[in-house]
Amino acid sequence: MDASEPRQCEQPVKVFLLDDHEVVRRGVRDLLEAEPDIEVVGEAGSCAQALARVPALRPQVAVLDVRLPDGDGVTVCRELRDRLPHLACLMLTSFDDDDALLDAIMAGAAGYVLKQVKGEDLVAAVRTVASGQSMLDPATTRRLMESLRHHEESGTEVALAQLTPREREILVLVGQGKTNRQIGQELYLAEKTVKNHVSRLLAKLGVERRLQAAVLAAQADTGQRHSGGPR
Repeated sequence: MDASEPRQCEQPVKVFLLDDHEVVRRGVRDLLEAEPDIEVVGEAGSCAQALARVPALRPQVAVLDVRLPDGDGVTVCRELRDRLPHLACLMLTSFDDDDALLDAIMAGAAGYVLKQVKGEDLVAAVRTVASGQSMLDPATTRRLMESLRHHEESGTEVALAQLTPREREILVLVGQGKTNRQIGQELYLAEKTVKNHVSRLLAKLGVERRLQAAVLAAQADTGQRHSGGPR
């Protein structure tokens, strides 16, 4: 079953909402709770409230506003995932900010969508990140890939130099958004073997999520193309 489709005969996905606008929180809550497979277990209007409430409620997904009166959702994402590594953070913002997007990804966010998103697409995004997959607004992702061309590449090159040829090969496919099963089929490897390779390359790159590795893969690819090919 596709992650964006309702799950049958399973416990509902527990969601926490963080937004300083009550009307927005209420609208998102009503939207999500209209779905039989999603339950909103709590909400907050500030970073401090979210950091205090989320660990006790232990939701599977936290929908976090990026800009808040007492801080930002990216910091909340980072701190919550330090305490709850399995929590999927979905960043929701009205601002189209590439720097915030990159910060969110590197903080471990599983997805990033704009508040202009259609209701059904937000619901699908919650289901997607709850299933362990990554979710990014396509238009925002394209701009991020472009902006990476202007970032410093040396740090990425040092990290990538630690990878074996097989790990580099798998990283490229991760960067294309392929699942472990798809990578295994393409490289004629068992899915478990691919999973082990991915775990090792994430550790070598110093990141926790596939999406973070995909960003590094894209950064390395743009740097390589601009330098005239592989060295």
